[in-house]
Amino acid sequence: MTAAAEAPDLERATLDKAASENFPVAPFFLPRAWRDDLMAVYGFARLVDDIGDGDLAPGGADARLLGVSPAVAEDRPALLDAFEDDLRRVFGGTPRHPLLRRLQPTVRRRGLTPEPFLGLIAANRQDQLVARYETYDDLLAYCELSANPVGRLVLAVTGTATPERTRLSDAICTALQIVEHLQDVAEDLGRDRIYLPAEDMKRFHVQEADLAAKTAGASVRALVAYEAQRARDLLNEGAPLVGSVHGRLKLLLAGFVAGGRAAIRAIAAAEYDVLPGPPRPGKVQLLREAGVILRGER
Repeated sequence: MTAAAEAPDLERATLDKAASENFPVAPFFLPRAWRDDLMAVYGFARLVDDIGDGDLAPGGADARLLGVSPAVAEDRPALLDAFEDDLRRVFGGTPRHPLLRRLQPTVRRRGLTPEPFLGLIAANRQDQLVARYETYDDLLAYCELSANPVGRLVLAVTGTATPERTRLSDAICTALQIVEHLQDVAEDLGRDRIYLPAEDMKRFHVQEADLAAKTAGASVRALVAYEAQRARDLLNEGAPLVGSVHGRLKLLLAGFVAGGRAAIRAIAAAEYDVLPGPPRPGKVQLLREAGVILRGER
């Protein structure tokens, strides 16, 4: 089967991953135009992460669609370069990949700029070069590339971006990224990546070997609890974003914050032992958190 023939299946498989995210990507209650545009943005973000993580569908169809030769189809930097070239076609030309063709009308309709998309590509390039972060500030700088552009794109798609909302959105997105890192400590270690700051690991007397255990010891649990509190504080800092908007966008943003808080509660319920697998919140917990946020209780 040619890559062109496989394209619809590849596109659908990537978009279907939205259901497994910690937060709602494009829920049913949003206007159809918003849902379509948010899913187009999600498709880009999910695909670039899959390239960076080596999680593309087997067979090399994505590489062929991007014009990458079979000889380098497993070369992540080469794929990211080709993906960036195809992104630039979104802003002036005809993209090759179906997910970027899906994105092009959104970019035109919403007046989106290349910068947030390029940030997400840069984050995945960094993942190929940087596997450890010495300080929390180093991690925050990574989140500026890997997470914050997503929130900025949501504000741009919905036409609600202001400097203050962008600041609050950045806090939420960084928190969500940190939470995901905590959930995926074991998975990331399997990729030879550690997103727990080295200075914090030293403070809590955690060695890299401790992260490879089947279950977490007391030191690892204390470290995870410490980082979870940082994420909780960031979510609280960004939560006023929800109250700054109205209508269905308010529900969407409440869902983002609720997803992060519910995930932190799931981590706490596992007694901060994230090593057996990622603690995930249930839908009931997510809805409960969203209700609390919408009522403005905290």
